[in-house]
Order: sequence, then C-alpha cells, then structure tokens
Amino acid sequence: MKLANRPSIRPQDDSKAITCDYFDRIAPELDSWNRRNRAYYRDLEVFHQFVISPGARVLEIGCGTGDLLAQVKPGLGIGIDFSQNLVAIAQAKYPHLHFHGLDAETFTPDDIFDSSDGLSSGPFDFIILSGVLGHLSNIQAVLHRLHLFSGPRTRLILTFHNYLWQPLLTAAEKIGQRRPQPPQSWLSMHDVENLLAVTGYQTVKTGRRFLCPKGIPVVSPIANRFLVQLPGLNHLGLTNTIIARPQPRPERPVLSCSVVIPARNEAGNIASAIDRLPKLGCHTEVIFVEGHSSDRTWDEIQRVVQNGHPEFKLSAFQQTGKGKADAVRLGFDRATGDVLMILDADLTVQPEDLSLFFEVIASGRGEFINGSRLVYPRSGEAMPWINNLANKFFSLAFSFLLGQTLKDTLCGTKVIHRDDYEKLVAGREYFGDFDPFGDFDLLFGATKLGLHLVDVPVRYQPRVYGTSNISHFKEGLVLLKMCLYASKKIKFF
Repeated sequence: MKLANRPSIRPQDDSKAITCDYFDRIAPELDSWNRRNRAYYRDLEVFHQFVISPGARVLEIGCGTGDLLAQVKPGLGIGIDFSQNLVAIAQAKYPHLHFHGLDAETFTPDDIFDSSDGLSSGPFDFIILSGVLGHLSNIQAVLHRLHLFSGPRTRLILTFHNYLWQPLLTAAEKIGQRRPQPPQSWLSMHDVENLLAVTGYQTVKTGRRFLCPKGIPVVSPIANRFLVQLPGLNHLGLTNTIIARPQPRPERPVLSCSVVIPARNEAGNIASAIDRLPKLGCHTEVIFVEGHSSDRTWDEIQRVVQNGHPEFKLSAFQQTGKGKADAVRLGFDRATGDVLMILDADLTVQPEDLSLFFEVIASGRGEFINGSRLVYPRSGEAMPWINNLANKFFSLAFSFLLGQTLKDTLCGTKVIHRDDYEKLVAGREYFGDFDPFGDFDLLFGATKLGLHLVDVPVRYQPRVYGTSNISHFKEGLVLLKMCLYASKKIKFF
C-alpha cells in the first residue's frame, strides 16, 4: 500500500478542503453509520455484484473504508480516497486489496501501479463511483482523468442519490437518522449523463432502485424489489444508477481560440483575468471590450494590453453602443480564433475553467457550450436564493422552448465555433435585434442552426471587486419577454 501525501488544494477551492477535513474527521465513525443504514448499503452491494463478475480488475473512486470494493470480489481491487484516515482503515480491514490516499482529479497510473507490489498495469474492467459524485469539486476533471485507466471494454458504474429525496435526507440528518453531510452537489440523471457525454463516455444503461430505506418486514422487500421498477414509481427510487463506457476518441483538429471579455466598471479584475487564464488551443487571443465605465477600467485594460503577454495576443476596443450584447458582438467581429468564448470580467466564472469548455468543443462532444452555475454548491453571496429559484425556473422554461435541455441559460460563459457564429450572424434577421444580454441571441441562433447544445458545470464564485451591473427585477421582466419571444419564433413558429 502507498499512502500519498495529502492532495494539493487550490487556494480558491475551499469546497475540496472542507470535504477532505470532513471525511478525515468522520472516518472513525463511518462504519458505525453504515451499519445503522445497512439496508441501503446492502442494496448497493447487490447491484454491484450483479454487474461485476468475480475476479475482474476493479478501481473504486471514493472507496471509503473499502466495504463495497471487497464485496465485488475483484481479482485486482484498487481503491482511492482523498481521506488518509479512511484509507488507513480500509487497508487494515482488507489487506489483500490496495488502497491509496490520492486526489481523483490528479492521480496517475504510476501512483497506483507500484512495481514493488507486483501489480500489472493496464485498463480496469470496471470503475466504481458510488455515492462520490456529489462530493467531488470538479466532476468533469475526474471523469477526464479516468480515461487514463480505461480501455474500450471498461465500464463505469455510477450510483448517486435521486435529488427528489433531498428534503427527506436533510430531515433525516436533523433527527440523527443519517450521517451529517458536508456541502455537496445534488445531481439529476440528466446532469450526470451530460457530464459523461462531454467527457467522452456513452451511457449504456440507466435505472433507479431502492424505494423504502428502512427495513420493514414484507413492505421493504416488495417495495425495493418490485414496486420501484414499475413505471411512475421508478422515478421515486432513492438511488440513480448509470453504466457507461468510453467512446472512441476521434482525431481532433488543431484549433485556435479567442476569448472576449466584456468589461464595465471592472478595473480590479482585469489583471487577474489575464493572470489566471490558461492557454487554449494552438493560439490564444484575448479581446477586451470596455463599455462606458465610471472607474479606471479602460486605463487598466490599456496598461495590461501594452505590457503584453508571452503566450496570448491581447487587444482592446471601446463600445460606441451599450450593453453586453453589443460588447460581445464587437469582440466576436474582431476575433480571429477558430473558437469564440465569452468570459465575464466579474470573474464569478473562474478563468481557469475555460479549459473545460475548450476541451468539450475541441473534442466534438458539443457544438455550442453553455456554462451552468446550478450544478455545484454555491454560496448565497454568489447567488441569492431568489436568483437561484428564478434561474431554475427559466432554465426549465427555455429547455422546453428550445427543445434541448439546458441547466442555466443565464451563465455568461458561452462558446461557439467561429464559422457557426458567422452563420448565426447571417441568419440574425429572422430574430432581429431583440436581446439586450446577448445570451439569447446566441442560444436562439444556435438552436435555429440545429447545433448540439451542451452544459459545462462551473463553480460560481462571489465577486472580489465591484458590484453587479444587473437590475434583477428588470432582468426578470426581460426574461419573461424572452420566453414569449422564443415561443413565437422557435416553439410555435
């Protein structure tokens, strides 16, 4: 067994630090809590034993104290967890298996295939992610990482709670019937299928199981074995299950990228936007578009552009018109990259996350990439509850109207191929100049072109400089107008 050093934690990634500390603290009590809810964990074991044949090569992400990995009787069983305390307990319980204290976002084959242990490297037959997705700080990065351990015949097995159970599970925590949980993501079946698709996996099979979490004689066996599989009742199962396989990797074109940063009264964020931006594609171009600021935003943009950057081409323009839509159009018109991106200058979407967007569009797993702030946990400071509720309502409304599921239509980060944008501009006459935000001009145009729209989840951060330029009540009225407009022009044309 190899106990790695504690996972490196980015300064801005407080969620990972909180989760690591929580599981280190709860480790001595975890088995006791699991025994109190034995029926649930036994059902997980039965499901995995059905799917996984004994003697297989199995990797488990978030292995906890090792019980599930041991129950599937692998020929080679390797578990990783970012809690060193849990790993130590698992190794003591199951010395014939191999456990490692590693970060699922960054571990490599060299970390787990140690020649001194006599382990043969190569792809795993099965990779288990059971109850771990909601605790990962970057699910997309983890799924990308798992390609290093996969072959054409590998199967990913994912199990996670049905979000419809969130109120009941929260109540169970309060009355001591469930282990208290750290902040976590509540994912729908669509969220996880979307994440699999944008990271290069094909969903093979989905299901739900486990309707009655307490062991009630006669009732529980009937409910959990038969009733939960019936139409209608199936949507109420506690456990969502997905089996997926890696997709063949297509040959990727070499693409350049232009990042447009609209900025109004954002002087304190300009330098950070450049310092934190990753290199994207074979050539990265950054275009600032400043619009009628009352602070020193334009002066700061000019300073940054004049200083230059060793890897990026920098340029800047000032609007003659008003609004974000006008700024984005100006930036896109001046862009030369194969891929066009928007990064809001408030940096509530982290510049580092743009590499996730580029990976999806460059790999051909989506043609219009939309950021989603509504997957990972977010603070009330970053998004007050009323904004959160409104965003969810409008995401459902626009998903219905556009005919493609979108989690968050109002996230400012959107990505499109430049040649598709040029077609969108050519057909803009159909919609007219109707959108002050710019988001819906792009969404509606992409829908009319029949582009494949996909979401990329982001961790939405509070501002560190300035105040919002948005009037929420006025914005809500405009969004209702957008719904009516989409009804007329797209749904009921």
